[in-house]
Amino acid sequence: MHVQVDQSVKIGDTKDPTVLAFSDTESFSILIPARVKRACLRELRGWGKSGTTLYLQLFAAALFLLLKGHLDRITLITIDLEYPGHSPDIKEHLLNLFARAGFSVSGEMIRFQRIGKRSPAHDKALYTLRGELRPDRTITTEELLAQFK
Repeated sequence: MHVQVDQSVKIGDTKDPTVLAFSDTESFSILIPARVKRACLRELRGWGKSGTTLYLQLFAAALFLLLKGHLDRITLITIDLEYPGHSPDIKEHLLNLFARAGFSVSGEMIRFQRIGKRSPAHDKALYTLRGELRPDRTITTEELLAQFK
């Protein structure tokens, strides 16, 4: 299965929740409430993390939580270009998270490109953000922070 991944509301925007979704023959979404993002950022800054890298790693951790339960069926992951110029860093962190969790995922499986507003992943993320669809999972502060330990 080749999935496309989209995000509604960037992970660094702490006044609104973030939704990440993938879609192909099946779809899945996660919701990260704004309070969870704020709590994670506070905690991670307390650990000495800062700058752009902090947001890129948080995005990679969210991608990991979105995809990890479906890797047995996924053959290719196309992630929308949310952070132009930073795709290699996101990919490296995501691959490290997969490896640490015992998943064998090759770098060739992950690519970044604009997927556009006509993608079913875009619709899934947007309609979930608007409350028209229920998220498949709501992520907690503990789940997100666990990806940094």
